[in-house]
Amino acid sequence: MPTRRTMLCTAAMVIAATNFANARPDTRKMTCAQTQALIQSQHAAVLSTGPSTYDRYVRQFGNECDPPYVPMVDHVPASDGQCMVYRCEEPAPMVPD
Repeated sequence: MPTRRTMLCTAAMVIAATNFANARPDTRKMTCAQTQALIQSQHAAVLSTGPSTYDRYVRQFGNECDPPYVPMVDHVPASDGQCMVYRCEEPAPMVPD
């Protein structure tokens, strides 16, 4: 049987995790310009894009991606429509002719 202390610790961890998720900026509540400005000002930002989805978005030009990853175009929902942003992805391999 779990002790009272164990139950309190578990509850505290669940609350902390929930609060952390709520602390992430949500692209759906920002305009595209606000989303892009946030990414530019922080160089990289973890943003919520849905009720249970999030990702890390980066500036187009910078060193926020670890090699071999590079900034690639992605689109996220914004309050004023779809918004073009960049996310670190591994580039597709070059196919010889």
